[in-house]
Amino acid sequence: MAFELPALPYAKDALAPVMSAETFDFHHGKHHKAYVDKTNGMLVSHGLENAKLSDVIKFAKEKGEKGLFNNSAQIWNHTFFWHSLTPNYAAPTGKLADMINSEFGSTDQLVKALVAESTNHFASGWGWLVLDGGKLKVTSLHDADSPVAYEGMQPLLTIDVWEHAYYIDYRNARPGYLEAVTGKILNWEFAAQNLDGAGVSRADQG
Repeated sequence: MAFELPALPYAKDALAPVMSAETFDFHHGKHHKAYVDKTNGMLVSHGLENAKLSDVIKFAKEKGEKGLFNNSAQIWNHTFFWHSLTPNYAAPTGKLADMINSEFGSTDQLVKALVAESTNHFASGWGWLVLDGGKLKVTSLHDADSPVAYEGMQPLLTIDVWEHAYYIDYRNARPGYLEAVTGKILNWEFAAQNLDGAGVSRADQG
């Protein structure tokens, strides 16, 4: 079964001006679609035409199949990223807010850590908020690497720091993009849902 380009969870102009419709035309309509198309072209040769996306990612990681890993992981990463954003921003509440205050001191401090980690990440990759050992952790992964490939790393939300995520709207100003995303469109409700440990399934296919 071929994977599909998932629809955005909002209109492509819903996050403007933080992320423009033009950015989504390229980022979702071209980059994300290319990862889907390239992955689909490699499934049969590996006997994976009926596999779940998460299982394809794990298989490719274990076997060292870099092309398959990079493209399949990017399908999942981007799908998770779209859900990590919202036009209806609201600050963390409930259990997530309690965990943030306990472990980081405040949401502002957590956001500062996430922005710093993502700004200082060298070259392409992803900034992540994950659960690791039951604790909140800010980290980053290079290129297409994904929490799907790691036991015990449970994804809560992510921010894409590949240049194609921000170059149309921010040119080379990654910090400006990160400040805008974290301050205006980050989906804390989605992060709170993922405290159940089922985050991987929310961007899976198959």
